[in-house]
Amino acid sequence: MEGTIRRDLASRLSAARRRTFVGRGQELEKFKLALAGGPGSPVLLFVHGPGGVGKSALLRQFAHEAELADRLVVEVDGRQIDPSPAGFEMEAAKTVSGPPAVLLVDAFEHCQGLEGWLRERFLPGLPERTVVVVAGRVPPGTDWRFDLAWSDALEIVALGPLEPEAAAALVERHGVAPTVRDAVLEFAGGYPLALSLAASVAVDGAASQPDWSPTPDVISALLTTLIGELPSQKERLALETAAHTLTTTEGLLGAVVGEEHAAEMFTWLRGLPYAEHGRHGLFLHELVAETVDRDLRWRDTRGYEQMHRSAGHYLLERARTAPEDEAMTAIRALTYLKRYGPMEPYFARVEREGDTHEGRLEPHEHEIAVRMTEEVEGERSAEIVRFWLEHQPEAFWAYRSSRTGRLTAFMTWLRLREPGPETAVDPVAAAAWEHVERTAPMRPGEHLLMSRFMIDPVSYGEVSTVGHLMQLRICRDWIRSRGLAWSFIISPDAALWRGLMHHLGHREFWETAWDRGLTFTGFGCDWRTTPLEIWFDRTQPGALHAPVPDGAGTCGTVRTLPREAFDGAVRDALKNMQQPSVLEHNPLLNSHLVADRARESDNDPVDLLRTVLAEAVGELKEEPRQLKFHAALVTTYLERARTQETAAHRLGLPFSTYRRHLVQGTGLVCARLWAAESASAVTDWPDPPALHTV
Repeated sequence: MEGTIRRDLASRLSAARRRTFVGRGQELEKFKLALAGGPGSPVLLFVHGPGGVGKSALLRQFAHEAELADRLVVEVDGRQIDPSPAGFEMEAAKTVSGPPAVLLVDAFEHCQGLEGWLRERFLPGLPERTVVVVAGRVPPGTDWRFDLAWSDALEIVALGPLEPEAAAALVERHGVAPTVRDAVLEFAGGYPLALSLAASVAVDGAASQPDWSPTPDVISALLTTLIGELPSQKERLALETAAHTLTTTEGLLGAVVGEEHAAEMFTWLRGLPYAEHGRHGLFLHELVAETVDRDLRWRDTRGYEQMHRSAGHYLLERARTAPEDEAMTAIRALTYLKRYGPMEPYFARVEREGDTHEGRLEPHEHEIAVRMTEEVEGERSAEIVRFWLEHQPEAFWAYRSSRTGRLTAFMTWLRLREPGPETAVDPVAAAAWEHVERTAPMRPGEHLLMSRFMIDPVSYGEVSTVGHLMQLRICRDWIRSRGLAWSFIISPDAALWRGLMHHLGHREFWETAWDRGLTFTGFGCDWRTTPLEIWFDRTQPGALHAPVPDGAGTCGTVRTLPREAFDGAVRDALKNMQQPSVLEHNPLLNSHLVADRARESDNDPVDLLRTVLAEAVGELKEEPRQLKFHAALVTTYLERARTQETAAHRLGLPFSTYRRHLVQGTGLVCARLWAAESASAVTDWPDPPALHTV
């Protein structure tokens, strides 16, 4: 009975969304042509456009048309899959083995790295008459155009705002009164998401201001109006949870709002105009989720943190108990929570996934791994890798290009139970055993885990997508291993990773001087004194409503970030210069750049930060060769063009040239500010314990 009710609800929601679908006549004709399969018809539609432009709604309409044509519809959501060839193939399996199907891939930007593999390996193997639609924010790479085999089979569809007539029809179908339709249309600029949100408010008479403009600030204000007075505490918590987590299920809602309300709240969330659902749960549109999370946490900061904790403990238990084939999905959902608070630079900036996937290192790749190690760390490390390949080959995890299948990086994730011959061969392993024996020896049945090598020649020791995959593997084994006594993470750059390691309960215990000027730092944790539940509470983001480490909008303890995190904070601050409520959470508020000025000024620290950024951008005008970079930054961040495409148009530049100027200009600003910060700062992370130097 319950399943029938849910299916009926899904059907009603689907029918309602079809009733409000308007426009897109050309796109529908192209899809119908592909379905018919006539001469010259495309077999792949690659739809791209910015967030909120209506890609998901168009794919739903495509699905409806395919069902009317009696075609099997297979849907893949890039937000919810393991971004690897195996993960994609598992979701799209019916397109390979079943009757001619229509494969619809949404949110492809979340697994954009699979693009080459999709073009060269997966799509050519699909049965005849299969129709594929890929939709994402990023247009297809140039390799598609250079591949003659795809010249007639590919149709690239750049999805823009709705035409005025279609936009007006959408507003009318939402029941907006004629007296305020023009204001809604002027605000939304033809973007279906903004039109739907504005219409939801305008129906209640709240959209009467004639001076709206489609900026993120106004969208934030609109959402505040739209969700401001929720029916009850349950709805508020449910919405917070959906905005805060990667995906939301009834089980997760039960942990936050109570099991007795979970089904009701899940049904309520599914009915929201900005909610979608897939195989792994429900999620909000990204723009809405970010705005809701930022806005709602100001209403009840303690409740917000409790929501984070309750959701985290549920996801932790899910990560611990999920079936093996779902373990990494559960770990991803748990790790997603790390993007809130001071650890955000380590997680939120890993935006593109799919280029690389994980697997076991194969015997024919052993010598490749040895050569990689010698290239990065030298001959001594290479010989130690040979030793571990002989004694524990199962400890090696490979990271391969999804496009070519070639090995690009590897990790040696050792599992050790007692000291062995490695103590005479590997000084780092010997240091780990020395520390264990000296401080807290292992008991029978226990083991330790150690990330002895994390070799990625392209981004060695840095924050990267490959490093993120390695972290997921490490986190998985922390949570799911039985009898784990100690874990050790070996880093060649303690200054960069100290913040995350301390956050994760790992402290510095020794340093090992190495060749080529490298120094390996051993970060360790005794899990027997750190049960998982306590570990998760210790890894809370902290005061989610405030910058690190003090209250929002204030300068507390002055702290110089590691360079990588510093640059990330500068980039985030530039992007949010016109949104003070976002800048209140930027860690630069606690930098010397701002704190030194705050001591001599009564101005709000956020205003001081904006001044620092504007001055750094302005300094680029002093060098004639940097004027083009200055123009890109001013147009994008100070004058706040609605989109980067708009900024490029204002500057009269091809989009690729504009993007190059923006990236280079941002890099120059980061470098200037870093030089100023370094001149007056000494890195002041918490003092580490006394180190045992090898």
